[in-house]
Amino acid sequence: MKPSSSRSSSRNRLQTLLPITAWLPHYPMAGWRADVVAGLAIWALTVPQALAYAGIVGVSPVAGLYAIPLAMIAYACLGTSRTLSVGPDSATALLSATTVGALAASGTQGHMTLTAELAMLVGVLFLMFGLLRLGWVANFLATPVLKGFTYGLAVIIILGQVPKLLGITAGKGHFFRQVWAIVAHLPQAHGLTVLVGIFSLLLLFTLPRLAPKVPASLITVVVAIVGVTLLNLEAQGVDVVGSIQTGLPPLTLPTLSLKQLKVLIPGALAIALVGYAESIAVAKTSAEVTGEEIDANQELVALGVANLGAGFSSGFVGMGSLSRGSVIMAAGGRSQVVSLVNAVLVVLTLLVLMPLFRNLPQATLAALVIAAMVRSLKPQYVKKLRRIRVEEFRLFTAVFLGELFLGVFPGIALGVVLSLLQVIRRGSYPNTAVLGKKPGKEIYLDHILYPDVETVPGLLIYRFDAQLAFANAPHFVNQLRRYIAAADPPVQQVLVSAETLHDIDTTGIDQLLKLHKELRQQGISLTFAGLHDQAYAMLRRSGAVDVIGKSHFYESIADGLESFIQSQGSDPSHPADRLP
Repeated sequence: MKPSSSRSSSRNRLQTLLPITAWLPHYPMAGWRADVVAGLAIWALTVPQALAYAGIVGVSPVAGLYAIPLAMIAYACLGTSRTLSVGPDSATALLSATTVGALAASGTQGHMTLTAELAMLVGVLFLMFGLLRLGWVANFLATPVLKGFTYGLAVIIILGQVPKLLGITAGKGHFFRQVWAIVAHLPQAHGLTVLVGIFSLLLLFTLPRLAPKVPASLITVVVAIVGVTLLNLEAQGVDVVGSIQTGLPPLTLPTLSLKQLKVLIPGALAIALVGYAESIAVAKTSAEVTGEEIDANQELVALGVANLGAGFSSGFVGMGSLSRGSVIMAAGGRSQVVSLVNAVLVVLTLLVLMPLFRNLPQATLAALVIAAMVRSLKPQYVKKLRRIRVEEFRLFTAVFLGELFLGVFPGIALGVVLSLLQVIRRGSYPNTAVLGKKPGKEIYLDHILYPDVETVPGLLIYRFDAQLAFANAPHFVNQLRRYIAAADPPVQQVLVSAETLHDIDTTGIDQLLKLHKELRQQGISLTFAGLHDQAYAMLRRSGAVDVIGKSHFYESIADGLESFIQSQGSDPSHPADRLP
């Protein structure tokens, strides 16, 4: 191998393992200003968001900021998306709280320690999945299932923030028990806290409409802090964040016992599955705009190192965020320099600005979470899903209600099971159709969807939209029987449009031979058009080609149609004579 070729190969491997080495040397200096502006914009969203999501996790608000710098730097170096921003995420925050809550009470030091260790455990799982190249796993969560799950989480999260918004005691237990606890405690709501919460919500929802480019979350936080300070609302019973530790995150290493590990692993797997599905969806959405290629397996590695960094710096799990990604795109950010700028700004916030957040009301943090969750709920998606495909709407509804009635982790399990059942069902019952010829063209279409297509009396052109295998072979035969029974005039020949039959297993071959025998007894000829080489080779090796007859295999539907018409012209009254 030539030295230059060796260097090129080494460079390519390095760029694959460390994507930042591919784009940073070619970073256009003309783009730094836009990325810095986008970094400032995302910082203005990330800081309030991180402080608020820490409340969902059940840890000190500062832990939300601890979770950011190392995670963002790690993803900027290892990720393949230019605009994905890794950090605190509402869905995985609730999953983290639920997982750790089985071992330690929310707000305790033990809870904070286990939360950071859970993030590192999630990071290890991501790395394992990446090294095993399991990036395809997220494909098994159908979009309606993922949406149903995240919508259910959003409703649960909103409910969990209502007590802070009202200044009442939070309820424990499942969703409906919490609803009842809130209703029962409504008379005890703290008036000033309610006013602060409602005012915060008004700002969060009206500012983006009046001034879209203004960082509504940061403005709301600043206004709330100033209001509490000037009016001395803490002395009047409004709960505030209080003193927050200033300085860099304390670095920690995991000290999990085997018993704790057994409890945390199921939750860590759930976080990895849901977080990866969300993150890869956000990355692919932005890639549609930027035109970049997303490497699913490298994303697992990047998210793994990012979560190891978040846990090591006493933070909690972090994933890609659609809201942060949208802000980056709107602000003109086009590279991971945005995340690097954001990481630096968060470090400066930890070193200098934390005392300014002392009088931040808990009601405002609750309002930040509620506003973010409400924006994530898209009624138009649900309406569109119901209009387009009722089956998938029912799937969405089942997962959504399962989340509320059964709980978070049973809801995830239900979503995974329903996704797998949907894959199995679609594989077992693929679409079928009877085809007709489009007038004047060699195009064959479903005669139900296109009533103007031409059909030939006595010939049934049958399409089966899948490979023929053990799971769907009975469906292949049963559907064909129904079409034959409904045909008028009676069918003399079946022409299988076999373009989709890339492969046929032994069960499928057995079913075809039985079908051939059955149809022959009825005086019906079984023929095939456009069968793929691999499938034809399987039929030939099994002897099925000799049984069915080599002359019953055509290169195209047009050839099969022409042969049938010619045979009808020569001897249309004796179709059985044409059988081998």
